[in-house]
Amino acid sequence: MSSRVRAAIRVEGIVQGVGFRPYVYGLATGLGLDGLVGNDERGVFIEVEGGPGPVGEFLAALRDRPPPLAVIEHISAGTLPATGETGFVIARSATGGDRRALVPPDVATCDDCLREMDDPADRRYRYAFTNCTNCGPRFTIVRDVPYDRPNTTMAGFAMCADCAREYHDPADRRFHAQPVCCPACGPRLRLVDGDGREAPGDPVALAAERLLDGQVLAVKGLGGYHLAAVAGCEQAVAALRSRKHREDKPFAVMAADLAQAGRLCEVGEAAAELLTGRERPIVLLVRRTDAEVAPSAAPGNRRLGVMLPYTPLHHLLLRALGRPVVLTSGNVSDEPIAYRDDEAAGRLGGIADAFLTHDRPIHTRTDDSVIRLFRGRAVPVRRSRGYVPHPLPLAWECPRPVLACGAELKNTFCLAKGSHAFVSHHIGDLENYETSRSFTEGVEHFARLFDVVPEVVAHDLHPEYLSTKYALDRVDADLVGVQHHHAHVASCLADNGVAGPVIGVAFDGLGYGTDGTLWGGEFLVAGLAGFERAGHLATVPMPGGAAAIREPWRMAAAYLDLAFEGDVPASLGVVRRNAARWDAVVALARRGVNAPRTSSAGRLFDAVAAILGVRDAITYEGQAAVELEQRADPAERGTYPCPVTSEAPSGPPFAVPGTALVRAVVDDLCAGADPSVVAARFHNAVAGLVADGCDRVRAATGLSAVALSGGVFQNLLLLERAAGLLERRGFHVLLHHRVPPNDGGVSLGQAAVAAALDRERRWGCA
Repeated sequence: MSSRVRAAIRVEGIVQGVGFRPYVYGLATGLGLDGLVGNDERGVFIEVEGGPGPVGEFLAALRDRPPPLAVIEHISAGTLPATGETGFVIARSATGGDRRALVPPDVATCDDCLREMDDPADRRYRYAFTNCTNCGPRFTIVRDVPYDRPNTTMAGFAMCADCAREYHDPADRRFHAQPVCCPACGPRLRLVDGDGREAPGDPVALAAERLLDGQVLAVKGLGGYHLAAVAGCEQAVAALRSRKHREDKPFAVMAADLAQAGRLCEVGEAAAELLTGRERPIVLLVRRTDAEVAPSAAPGNRRLGVMLPYTPLHHLLLRALGRPVVLTSGNVSDEPIAYRDDEAAGRLGGIADAFLTHDRPIHTRTDDSVIRLFRGRAVPVRRSRGYVPHPLPLAWECPRPVLACGAELKNTFCLAKGSHAFVSHHIGDLENYETSRSFTEGVEHFARLFDVVPEVVAHDLHPEYLSTKYALDRVDADLVGVQHHHAHVASCLADNGVAGPVIGVAFDGLGYGTDGTLWGGEFLVAGLAGFERAGHLATVPMPGGAAAIREPWRMAAAYLDLAFEGDVPASLGVVRRNAARWDAVVALARRGVNAPRTSSAGRLFDAVAAILGVRDAITYEGQAAVELEQRADPAERGTYPCPVTSEAPSGPPFAVPGTALVRAVVDDLCAGADPSVVAARFHNAVAGLVADGCDRVRAATGLSAVALSGGVFQNLLLLERAAGLLERRGFHVLLHHRVPPNDGGVSLGQAAVAAALDRERRWGCA
């Protein structure tokens, strides 16, 4: 026995639900080693015994060649006395103690499972819930850890003898695959009519027939219900849009495969990699002019959100149809996605003609993720299914556990513990009871899964945000208020593992400022623990308050009145279109009654969009700016001058008068310039003022790193022009790549700020 050694190994990271124990079993037995492997709250524990050489090979393989879905964050190894016991076993999962196990995201169906589904001789032929250790539902079905079947929504499906044999066979691909099932023992698919009656026959074939007949179907996916219609059928897509009360916001389209996606959009190498990756997000791509997509699918938009099937059901349905489908969240207007069968029947009954549903419960509702590509790299617009709850590693430790409650719009929350930040799935806009309840339930679920008891709670400064009110109601933790735009910049810093200080440019719609005004066009000198306001867009009134967000022409009225000192050209279309209310709105702005002042870059984009005739009123957040970007001619390189001035005699903060840009836009338009050219020159001018503002801050501080954040930087034309100009002037530009630049990333920034302040107080360093 003297030649034998025994090693105790601990593996942490995403190592549960990814076939790690079967992998360890196969590796150990292949090397002739004895011992055990098991799950517990921290991850995977292993003991291997054998000759020193094979034990060393085992450790090397564990580090260098883990299973494809595993993400190893830490491996530790120690020695134990050799026992002489023979055989290698998978031990019973251990419970109790500090939970550090990481739950994997949901994973798209793998090629092996697809081959089985296509094989008429296989018992899972055309089975809509086929999965294995390398694919299938994970986060959306997990109730608790460790990740074992009793702690998932598959607990109610007892395995048949064949599935149990696969589950217990170390040589099988489904060895310890927790959602394993088959037609004999697993979830069952049904097509249900609007009156609740189950339709006889093959549910997939029946669903395809109804879609081809122009019907709208509710389809139960991984994280909730979608609403589906044939993408090329204008009558069906228009009916879906009307019933859903979604006037203009683009719908996503699911294509059967890359070839079909390529007939809809321009699909380059980076896009193809994203579309076919295991996360399967919606990818926003340039739409082909001859794409067979109904006009109502994405009205007035040069881009189309495309995704590929990520569940067996999607594969079966798209194959049966032979054409793409619109696939949009199963909700009405701004409600959260429906995910429980009873609520789906009630909430979607007036939209869907039938339901393609099943009896596997969804524990956590999760929307599809949305990605844009910038310079061949992914920029999240919405980080949700496929990515969550994968933790974001932090470059610095959190002294105490943190809950960051996020913003009001595009809400996410973040729980941070040690060196992990768990940014939640997309919750949505906290403007109704259902979404607020989803937020509260989500916080409780994450806290339980990852064993986080917050001792610090971070929140936005806006007192009316529901996320802020939730934080203020908690009496079990220290509260930290974080200014909205500081959180944006901190989010970008945390996204890049940088502590700062940097020049932070935070351009967005609105955020509560420290001076009582509404900020949104900010130049900050910021680190994680603090910031100074170095400059901003000059403030203008928002006549009507929130009404000015819904009706961009109001912002045009305010900007034009200031830019032309009351002598606004009466020939402008925006003036003529809104003549009945123009004088009253201008008077409101001048008096400052119900007209809060704002430095918002988003509101400047709104004003220019209205002036150019793009959009006087919006039906979804950011619509005017989105359509202004769509209108701009990307080949145009002209620009407008925009001076940077001091707002106070002492110097900072400087102000950038957006009125100068508005006047230049009007002069160009009145001179006969095409609106697409004017829109492009406006974008170039905003990029120029970003670079000029950063030049001014660099001259005062010596800083040369710039973090670009905020929803305005989802505009790829602006981002390309601004980042390129900054780089040519010698700046190092930090961009988002793991969390969105919009308010979906604010919670990460809040957590990073709260942790930095805690480190500063406790350890004297940020």
